[in-house]
Amino acid sequence: MSPMLQQGLQRFRQNRLGFFCLIIFLIVFVLSSMAELIANDKPLLVRYQQHFYFPVVKSYPETTFGGVFETEADYRDPAVQQMINTHGWQLWPIVHYSYQTPNLELAVPVPSPPTSENWLGTDDQGRDVFARLLYGLRVSLLFGFALTLFSAILGILVGAIQGYYGGWVDLLGQRILEVWGGLPMLFMVMILVSMFTPNVYWLFLIMLIFGWTTLVGLVRAEFLRARHLDYVRAARSLGVRDGRIILRHILPNALSSSLSQLPFMLTANITALTALDFLGYGLPPDAASLGELLLQGKNNLNAPWLALSGFFSLALVLSLLIYIGEAARDAFDPRRN
Repeated sequence: MSPMLQQGLQRFRQNRLGFFCLIIFLIVFVLSSMAELIANDKPLLVRYQQHFYFPVVKSYPETTFGGVFETEADYRDPAVQQMINTHGWQLWPIVHYSYQTPNLELAVPVPSPPTSENWLGTDDQGRDVFARLLYGLRVSLLFGFALTLFSAILGILVGAIQGYYGGWVDLLGQRILEVWGGLPMLFMVMILVSMFTPNVYWLFLIMLIFGWTTLVGLVRAEFLRARHLDYVRAARSLGVRDGRIILRHILPNALSSSLSQLPFMLTANITALTALDFLGYGLPPDAASLGELLLQGKNNLNAPWLALSGFFSLALVLSLLIYIGEAARDAFDPRRN
């Protein structure tokens, strides 16, 4: 780790608001990552006739617990629960619903308002909103993290090559970026996604194609400045290969300023995924997502808990990322080094 990066991390920790938001964001991310352990229609642990079973990890047929069907046991079935409780016990998560589990015992039409059984109510298919919100947050965050990581790698690689070699390489690269950056990303993604069957991998690839240019300009400027410094010239005169100079000598210093942009990139990626889901061009229809929850809120104005749940959860995550990004930008500002 370079001294500039160490100093930046130290300044980031001294920013109380940014560091506090980072802790809250990590808590939200960890909780959403453990969605199966918090909201599930299967017990976490079953003890039946002196044996332990883990339905969340492995599927068990109903015959395992004394039933007659060879298919996977329906643990919400009163008959299955009675068989298990007669010869053992079961440990359930806090919420007894997964993101696709409908509440078949509702006494009111769907979407139903919040109750002690469904903390944030149900959607228009009777599914628990809290469970879908929890799983949707995980999908959005993991998708955003992966897209941000790969976009950053491509952007840093292209910016490093442009800035280090300069000349025609830099000139040609800039002209391509000007054309590519002028394309309306959201509309292009919508057009390309509509040509294929909704799939998370196609969506990821298409968004990556149009989202990798964010860091190119910043990394390019750092390499253009550093390529004429004495230590780079000395390395060249000693016969050090270009790849080693880029990776070992210039890139660590350029990364310190690039890190400050990652929270903003993550914010943009989560917002883009939510917008595509809301418009129907994102994840498959059966997937849990924040955009799908907002769409249900728009289609069911008589159920304000749908729109409010999606809005406040999205606002919380994006606000945390913005404050983290501002703290990182101040901490890794090269003018403070």
